[in-house]
Amino acid sequence: MIKYKVYNQEAEVIGEQDLSEKVFGVAINEGLVHQALMAQLANTRRAIADTKDRGEVRGGGRKPWRQKGTGRARAGSNRSPLWIGGGITFGPTRDRNFSQKINKKMASRAICMVLSDRLATKNLIIVDNLTVPEGKTKALKQIVDKLLAAQEPENVKKNSRVLILTTIDNEPLKLASHNLPRLQVVNDQNINLVSLLRAPKLIITQPVVDILQARYGQTVN
Repeated sequence: MIKYKVYNQEAEVIGEQDLSEKVFGVAINEGLVHQALMAQLANTRRAIADTKDRGEVRGGGRKPWRQKGTGRARAGSNRSPLWIGGGITFGPTRDRNFSQKINKKMASRAICMVLSDRLATKNLIIVDNLTVPEGKTKALKQIVDKLLAAQEPENVKKNSRVLILTTIDNEPLKLASHNLPRLQVVNDQNINLVSLLRAPKLIITQPVVDILQARYGQTVN
């Protein structure tokens, strides 16, 4: 077990949290993290570009001119890819599928690797609870600034991206974060690799720490 400080909203140390080495002490494998990241990005990618082939474009019902005797090359349809306004050969279509398969154990291990990295680099803050009255943005910003300053007072970067992991029932917290462009709030049901990697600073509430250790502590070995 790893002992780690726990803060309250006033950035005061109130105790310690036991962290499982299976979740917060995993050795980093950059290749696996990259593979899991590419799989997540690919699985959210949509096929937007779409072109029409010669069977989809309008027109082409009549032969442009007779087969012989005109001196011109034979042509069967003005919708040929050789003609202006004709169909597109080998163009992108919306039926493309970019999804990639990655097993759950690999995806879970990649998440644990990022959590372990945040812990090792002292970019992880555990807070007992986060409550923002009436979802006030100003109140949330003050709380986050206090926590960052308390953990690393001499090396606080004002423009660092911060990710907060909280429980799914904490809607006021998510509401308060909407006007803070460099702050993201994600609930325990939507934890993902992209959000974790985008934010150098990570704040986790104690209930979510327990959820993470229960979720990944047995499956990730």
